[in-house]
Amino acid sequence: MPRIDFDGLPDHGRAWVFPATRALSPDEEVALLAEVDAFLGSWAAHGAPLLSGRTLEAGHFLVVAVDEDASQPSGCSIDALVNRLESLAAAMGIGLVEHGPVWYRKDGQIRVASREEFRALAKAGEVAPDTPVFDTTLTRVGDVRARGLERPARESWHGRAFFREGRGG
Repeated sequence: MPRIDFDGLPDHGRAWVFPATRALSPDEEVALLAEVDAFLGSWAAHGAPLLSGRTLEAGHFLVVAVDEDASQPSGCSIDALVNRLESLAAAMGIGLVEHGPVWYRKDGQIRVASREEFRALAKAGEVAPDTPVFDTTLTRVGDVRARGLERPARESWHGRAFFREGRGG
């Protein structure tokens, strides 16, 4: 029983954020989480079960995490997770392991743009330092809990990348 509730993982646990390229329907959420749960139930590194959990944020962002105190994930085990998620995503007709785009909220909707598109939106004043963005680079369970994925661009790497004087809008 290596899969546990996400809330049971320690703050220093290792996390990975997998953003879906579109909102999942309630049925898709249930199906995705059931498949992820099945995978995590047997996820192991060099034969050692990985104590892991998952959560889905805002219908778009799958967060998978491991208690590294219980067992360390290996490169092969991480590859197995990514490969399984790529397979699930392909079957669902979504992207799930793409970290290049920028996810942001505008007019109450979660949107996705390439970095170049987001930079152009910043220059045009369509997005600003107070625009809510989703930070998919978080790697610790405690950061996901304390800071959340969604925050104003100025409070994440997006602020430095797109809104420094002379670079953005």
